[in-house]
Amino acid sequence: MKKEEKTNVMRLLDGKKISYISRSYEPDPSMSGEEIAGILGEDPERVFKTLVTRGKSGGYYVFVVPVQAELDLKKAAKASGEKAISMIRQKELLPLTGYVHGGCSPIGMKKQFPTYIHETAAGFDRIFVSAGKVGFQIGLSPEDLINAAGCVAADII
Repeated sequence: MKKEEKTNVMRLLDGKKISYISRSYEPDPSMSGEEIAGILGEDPERVFKTLVTRGKSGGYYVFVVPVQAELDLKKAAKASGEKAISMIRQKELLPLTGYVHGGCSPIGMKKQFPTYIHETAAGFDRIFVSAGKVGFQIGLSPEDLINAAGCVAADII
């Protein structure tokens, strides 16, 4: 990654004076989150993916979970106070969030949606999430991510 290349997520964190590290890799659409964690040289339990859902009420919710885990839709609904939750369609992601599949970050979406992070994040000094562009990740403390994205910790996997 070129020194001067920054994503909007990085610029937002810089503006809030939040410390982070950035990592980049050559993206491949077939790569799994666990493979990306391996490329980063990180434990998959500390590399998180961002998932966007719609509740039965029509509201949108964001969930941040370890890459090797699956979002439990029942637990997600309970955490968000919805009767039921479903994943949005991939084609809805960009117009809704401003991010493409594989580059969705909980920080800097077009609109701030209620955001939940799996409670295991608190057990790490640093976790990784997408920097808002495919091939770019940022590492920051869970507390800083919670503050930057307005996350609530919950049991969601």
